[in-house]
Amino acid sequence: MSTDFDHAAELVRQYDKDRYLSALLAPPQHRAGLMALYAFNSEISRIRDLVSEPLPGEVRLQWWRDLLEGTEHGTAAANPVASALLQTIKTYDLPVQLLSAMAEARTFDLYNDPMPGLNDLEGYAGETVSGLIQLSCYVLNGGKDPATATAAGHAGVAYAMTGLMRALPWHAARQQMYLPKDVLDRHGVVPDTVFRGEASPQLSAALSEMRGHVRHHLKRVKAAAGDVPVHCKAAFLPLALVPAFLGKLEADGFDPLKNIAEISQLKRQWILWRASRRPLERL
Repeated sequence: MSTDFDHAAELVRQYDKDRYLSALLAPPQHRAGLMALYAFNSEISRIRDLVSEPLPGEVRLQWWRDLLEGTEHGTAAANPVASALLQTIKTYDLPVQLLSAMAEARTFDLYNDPMPGLNDLEGYAGETVSGLIQLSCYVLNGGKDPATATAAGHAGVAYAMTGLMRALPWHAARQQMYLPKDVLDRHGVVPDTVFRGEASPQLSAALSEMRGHVRHHLKRVKAAAGDVPVHCKAAFLPLALVPAFLGKLEADGFDPLKNIAEISQLKRQWILWRASRRPLERL
């Protein structure tokens, strides 16, 4: 593994431990490619935290889109994640449009615009997390189309929705709302109360509906599991953590605006290891 891939792996270990552990459970010959993809995802998903206003964030996202389209602003070799990503794209003949769509979708993160509706949230999750799972399947399938779009689509939505509910305290603190407006309106949730950190029965009802949507997508993943090649399972391993996170979110006394739904590192490793030894439909 080159130093570019070493750097990518370290970035993933630091900022995306679940995917890092999942990649370690993948076939050795494909781990570097997975780390490059996950490092790229980490870079674009953290931009909001690294800039003080949207415009510099848009510039960073545009840099990645230009790189993927073949228009470099300076040599990619100066950026080890970019270098590792380009090498991975070439090795596995990855569909660049999926990577570009991931970067484009992250523009939403830079602003405090409300998520308009559930369909919009599913679209956002599809372009960000589902796209990443699909690309991971390309890597694990040796660069050939793995025909896993359906399973990856539902898996990404389930994982993303769970992550956004877990991150609600952080997002609310900066007045950013990923919970769909139509769901909030349906349950009478006033966003300003969420931003003030005020939990309410209305918010609990909205989050309960969201957890129901997560479980719906989990069922759809299991229904489509038969179409997923066995060697692509590592791309779906983070999904095995979703039931445990949902359990934390539903625990008695849990405050969705003050508590973080977390499980220990040891338990995460055990869940992922156990899932790696089971069929996908039993994740």
